[in-house]
Amino acid sequence: MTEDSGPENGLSGPENGLDGGPESALDDRERRFAAYRGSVRTLSGTRPPETVGERLSRLAAEAPGAYDLGDWLDIYGNDDGIVGALERRTADALGTEAAAFFPTGTMAQQVALRCWAGRTGNATVAGHPLSHMEVHERDAYAVVSGLRMVHPTNAPRLPTAAEVYELQEPFGTLALELPLRDAGYLLPSWEELTSVVAAARDRDAVVHFDGARLWESGPHFGRSLPEIAALADSVYVSFYKSLGGISGAALAGTEEFVEEARAWRHRYGGQLFQQWPTALAALAGLDRELPRLPAYVAHAKLVARALREGLAEAGVPWFRVHPEEPHTHEFQVWLPHDPEVLNEAATRQAEETRTTLFRRWFEPGLAAPPGVAMTEVTVASPALEWTAEEIRTAVREFVRRIED
Repeated sequence: MTEDSGPENGLSGPENGLDGGPESALDDRERRFAAYRGSVRTLSGTRPPETVGERLSRLAAEAPGAYDLGDWLDIYGNDDGIVGALERRTADALGTEAAAFFPTGTMAQQVALRCWAGRTGNATVAGHPLSHMEVHERDAYAVVSGLRMVHPTNAPRLPTAAEVYELQEPFGTLALELPLRDAGYLLPSWEELTSVVAAARDRDAVVHFDGARLWESGPHFGRSLPEIAALADSVYVSFYKSLGGISGAALAGTEEFVEEARAWRHRYGGQLFQQWPTALAALAGLDRELPRLPAYVAHAKLVARALREGLAEAGVPWFRVHPEEPHTHEFQVWLPHDPEVLNEAATRQAEETRTTLFRRWFEPGLAAPPGVAMTEVTVASPALEWTAEEIRTAVREFVRRIED
């Protein structure tokens, strides 16, 4: 999967038709699109799939409360326009001196690491093998930016301070993905995070947070976003992964660092002529979704528990909800079936009951055994309407369709 196609949207990425052919894949996609759009209840995800026209209409409806529509259109991200307003709003939310808007998170991360390599004189980055930079960015840090990565740990969690101390070679930057998405949206404890940051400092390294989903990490740490961001030298955040924007990201830090990042953004092709639709959607997301995220995180614990109970009551011989108590509002569910079987059951349930319980199931990776599939559950506003008993009932109906 790439940065902009993930299982959480239920439709993006490679599609698997039941017979494996491209025509069947297209038909299956259209069928699931119709089934999800016809649902009146959705457990995972922010909303049913939208058409282009519907997304434009929603942006127009949200726009007046997000920004003065009588202002001029932005030109190359001018500071006194909508992009500048978004950058200042982001810096304020994170408690940093400044922030720069980027069209993609991949570009923002490469710029951050390249800046730090130049400043530290060390092109080695300490990161995780399951990090977004390793798994989803096609080795851009190496191919485009000429950097190399070493791994303090291969365990499916963030590294410990001891592991950072024990790295056998110097590194210029420690990159921490918060939360570590591919390991199950995992976060360390606050004490573990502060100790690993201190270990990096002791190794004369700077710290970069891959915080695409940092927005929802505060409840787990029991800290505010500025307190979390203050631990790092630079922070990347996404505007679409938790805030429902169209696309876009920001890189935040000191004024001096952000000014250098702006120069590299231009060199990397990120100085777009106009970006007002993405900036407007991002501002609307900050208004609408950011205040709701703590409620989503709290409800995710109820949803995860009800899913476990429903699967057990349905007699499923093996399953995994990971982590058992989610660290954010997103988590994984694993079942011992091929993805095609589970996707068919999910589509049938949506068609027959107008209820979407799960979105897309997929093969979780090279290390997973055959016959096992995984889906990611995102608890957002539609899920708040679900009670534990309603979730358990829907799970039993889903399992029945697997077995039919």
